[in-house]
Amino acid sequence: MQYTVSLVLVSKMDFLYIIFISIATTLILIILAFISLILKTFIGKSIKNPQHAPVVGTVFDQLFYFSKLHDYHTEVALKHLTFRLLAPDHSELYTTDTRNIEYILKTNFDNYSKGESNKDIIADLFGDGIFAVDGVMWKQQRKLASFEFSTRVLRDFSCSVFRKNAVKLVGVVSKFSEANKDFDVQNLLMQSALDSIFKVGFGVDLNCLEGSSKEGSAFIKAFDDSNAFTYWRYVDPIWKLKRFLNIGCEASLRNNIRLINDFVLNLISKRREQLETNQHCVSCISSLLAVADLENLYMGNISCKKG
Repeated sequence: MQYTVSLVLVSKMDFLYIIFISIATTLILIILAFISLILKTFIGKSIKNPQHAPVVGTVFDQLFYFSKLHDYHTEVALKHLTFRLLAPDHSELYTTDTRNIEYILKTNFDNYSKGESNKDIIADLFGDGIFAVDGVMWKQQRKLASFEFSTRVLRDFSCSVFRKNAVKLVGVVSKFSEANKDFDVQNLLMQSALDSIFKVGFGVDLNCLEGSSKEGSAFIKAFDDSNAFTYWRYVDPIWKLKRFLNIGCEASLRNNIRLINDFVLNLISKRREQLETNQHCVSCISSLLAVADLENLYMGNISCKKG
């Protein structure tokens, strides 16, 4: 009996010892990873070199101001026209200096790509579209878009669409004013912009402002949330792991991208059917469908990564 009690006590001690060692090892690994992250962030970044833009913090500092990030950047920009935020493998440069902006966007545009880091973050949502590519692909897409919008018919059509939706926006704001209710200005402006862009681009009324289209409302929510989730990746050091495991906001992003793709491909199919039955519809997509297999082009550009 005594031997049995002793064995039970030894087994319990071994079990507690294993738990202690596991917790201690985990804590040590976390501390080492944190120290490694700090060292990679600050070492070799020429922090005190006057020839480089001043360092005002790290990209992780933005987590504390994430809900008002634009205000935070504005406050810093009032003190430094050009400044840096340090990241583990690079420095992020921010500038409001008009001379730098002209140099980057005009004078020496070809030398300033979006970079692999940015491409990796936005590729799931924007694929190889104009917002996510550089060089030859960007020039080809810009040339195609600028050609379409230079046509008289489409230019006149887009102007009338934007005017019509501006009137709708005024009406919605007036109703809120008469009812003395608060409203989200940014949300209304985005809804108005999407209504206009989709009417000009796809020839379809989303009716986001009026809220009469369930599919349109579902699309705008998916698109808005996807932008927010993509934006969050800039300050989330483990977003790739979450994407691989398909958990959290990365799982939601994947579902939203699937909804967006289905919505857009459905519009492309409808416009193709209209063209085949000779139904006239002024829009960018109608012009493109007349000369290209836009469905395959879209699926080639919008790549929803699976991993």
